[in-house]
Amino acid sequence: MATLFTKIIEGEIPCYKIAENDSFLAFLDINPLAKGHTLVIPKVEIDYIFDVSDDKLSEMIVFSKKVALMIEKKISCKRMGVAVIGLEVPHAHIHLVPLNSVEDINFSRPKLSFTSEEMEGTLQSILS
Repeated sequence: MATLFTKIIEGEIPCYKIAENDSFLAFLDINPLAKGHTLVIPKVEIDYIFDVSDDKLSEMIVFSKKVALMIEKKISCKRMGVAVIGLEVPHAHIHLVPLNSVEDINFSRPKLSFTSEEMEGTLQSILS
């Protein structure tokens, strides 16, 4: 059965797409820890990040770096945090989270809620 992320890749579920290439997709998390919280996923459905081949994992990190630098230019933060949890969706993914304190990447905190207009505004800000 296709994961939620595979359905996003295939266009069955819409997303706020930040970047894409032949191998990876980056989009805003709809349950973010911070404004600009982004997920980077491989387009091939692989459950566990450490099951991604070394070559593809290297490419995924480089792709994530480019996306993180895009976000960092547009979203006010001290640093971009990077996290791999891998429990919530059985599809390898990297979280990119704008940080102003270590608490900003605490996944046990309540998630933020933004309207679709706010999400679109964040997306357009990052892409501009």
